[in-house]
Amino acid sequence: MITEQIKKFVEEECNKPTSKYGYRAFIYHVLPVRNYALTLGKKLIEEGKKVDMEIVELAAWLHDIGSVMHRRKDHHITGARITGEKLAELNYPAEKIKKVQHCIFSHRGSQKIKRETIEAQIIADADSMSHFDDIPGLFISTFIYEKLSEGESRKSVVNKLENSWKKISPKARKIVKQKYEAAMLLLK
Repeated sequence: MITEQIKKFVEEECNKPTSKYGYRAFIYHVLPVRNYALTLGKKLIEEGKKVDMEIVELAAWLHDIGSVMHRRKDHHITGARITGEKLAELNYPAEKIKKVQHCIFSHRGSQKIKRETIEAQIIADADSMSHFDDIPGLFISTFIYEKLSEGESRKSVVNKLENSWKKISPKARKIVKQKYEAAMLLLK
């Protein structure tokens, strides 16, 4: 099954010594994004929306592959390229590859790229929602990769969580509302 092959590929890339974020990225970010994406997709299907769950799952696994393999700065671009190459290698249909690539290319809220499909919105939401599950990881990033002080790190994490909250859809907000409120209570 293609989703299992892609999961294995991403997990192996996260586990390589060259992966900047290491295996923790797979466990604490990629896996939660996939789980939130499937939850959102299923809720939308229950409401009568048409969602291609295979596109959703593939994009969830691959959404940060550019960051894992290269760098964070333009990972939406490198990730879309890597995704196209990997899925083509696995003989995945070209029209579906484009849909997965769009989800990856448009998932970053900071880039203000229009999400043209319901699947792309699901991935963007799931990516932001995962931030509320890995606050320690956000602090690790600020301390280790950004080399911020404790006060700067707290401010950075609060800003990231507030921005994530603002950019997710109302349906996604309902799912993570308690986590957002708890984080703001503790961090502000």
